[in-house]
Amino acid sequence: MSEAVGDLYEVLQVSRSASKDEIRKAYRKAALASHPDKVPEDERETAEIRFKAVQQAYDILYDDDKRHLYDTHGMSAFNGSGEPGMGGGPDLDDILAQMFGMGGGGMGGMPGMGGQRRPRASPNEEQKYEIKLEDLYKGKTVKFASTKNVICSLCKGKGGKEKATAKTCSTCDGQGFKEVLTRMGQFLTQSTVVCSTCNGDGQFFAAKDKCKKCKGKKTNEEKKMLEMYIPRGAKDGDRIVLQGEADQVPGQEPGDIIFHLAEEEHDVFQRSGADLMATIEITLAESLTGFNRVVIKHLDGRGITIQHPKVPGQVLSPGQVLKVPGEGMPIKRSDARGDLYLVVDIKFPDEQWKPSTAVLERLKEMLPQSDVRIQADTAEDVQYDAKGKLEDFGSKDPSGGSAWEDDEEEGGQAQCATQ
Repeated sequence: MSEAVGDLYEVLQVSRSASKDEIRKAYRKAALASHPDKVPEDERETAEIRFKAVQQAYDILYDDDKRHLYDTHGMSAFNGSGEPGMGGGPDLDDILAQMFGMGGGGMGGMPGMGGQRRPRASPNEEQKYEIKLEDLYKGKTVKFASTKNVICSLCKGKGGKEKATAKTCSTCDGQGFKEVLTRMGQFLTQSTVVCSTCNGDGQFFAAKDKCKKCKGKKTNEEKKMLEMYIPRGAKDGDRIVLQGEADQVPGQEPGDIIFHLAEEEHDVFQRSGADLMATIEITLAESLTGFNRVVIKHLDGRGITIQHPKVPGQVLSPGQVLKVPGEGMPIKRSDARGDLYLVVDIKFPDEQWKPSTAVLERLKEMLPQSDVRIQADTAEDVQYDAKGKLEDFGSKDPSGGSAWEDDEEEGGQAQCATQ
């Protein structure tokens, strides 16, 4: 991949601010659209070039470090000295190492020139997996179908028939890439592009010698049922790795499929580490006289029962916290659990409650009386609105703030703000 085949973002048809998730989705869509098996025979050569370009664009843009270098300096960032655009132009060995997994030992490392060096494994596939708190509490096994490239079983990844011999590409002299001149305004710049004849392999099979099953591509698409186990107590951001389940590439170990857990927001519970918190609603009568009932349904469906009071005469207050040890989230790889914190919300009687005068008098006798007595020289009865809104607090000030300025002038007198 290089400047000559277009901007990497244009190859995947994403914006320069695209997230990794958007890049991954665009890669899958573009790879499917340009897959050589999906086009007529006479268009396959062009499709193979496009497919290769899509793969290389994904390799660079999905890697944060490589993407930063590309955004800053373009493909010239991948040179031997590590300094973008320095050292008399891009180092071809390093370009190959970054983009094709080749290089090392000068030209001797090129395909058809005495050996090659490729990455240890094919690229990993990473994606987000949204999961409910209930499933993180109980653990979950997920089964799904995966479509991936696997090494052709007929030619064993060779690309040609059993006794056929690949021909060295004369277009690139077996290197897999070639230098081209690209006009940039009034200037000509030299860049490295994948050889379109051999698709970067440095060699190819004649049409009659290609493998009948993979048509020379060395891999075929295959569907496979996979299983992912999410352990009890897993949390947001945890990684679930399915080793070796990514696309297969001849000469490389298969990469991994990596799921990043994204915990969904819950309607009842809040989580912090291994602890859980929830609000329970208690009536005023229950807070004063006690109760023995289920106050909340846990994540596994169990009802949590609270008996109150433990000591006669104890009352519950608004905002009081009841800690239930061992009823929080499971802690991975252990039998321990966090704690459950229940925040008490007292539900006072609403306007529908209309007690008689006799009932109110009995309540006054039974409930503690206020011992607060505020002394004042004069007292005045005032009217009030029982449905006042705190949002209106301060709204009567036309200036929107304090009517007085505290800054003192030379005379030492505080000045009234101009209205």
